[in-house]
Amino acid sequence: MQTEEMRLDGNAAGGVLRDIFARDMTAALATCIGCERTSPVGTLLDYGGDMGVILRCPTCDTVMLRVVVSTPGWFRVDASGIALLLIPSQGA
Repeated sequence: MQTEEMRLDGNAAGGVLRDIFARDMTAALATCIGCERTSPVGTLLDYGGDMGVILRCPTCDTVMLRVVVSTPGWFRVDASGIALLLIPSQGA
């Protein structure tokens, strides 16, 4: 089968994306791009306040995740400080 025959648009991933993100994310394991420490999202340090959510690595203070909630109708998410995010599945 050719690559072009297997290619779909992002809507095909809708079910998987819903399954991943519709859960408590504090148990997910995030690996910091700064120091490579892997820890649960719930142990990251929150410095957001009124701005939204800014989660920093407790070891090296790298900003791992930013979420802006003040944009009407949208959440702005920047996870560029996370090298890898492991999210537990339903059965885990």
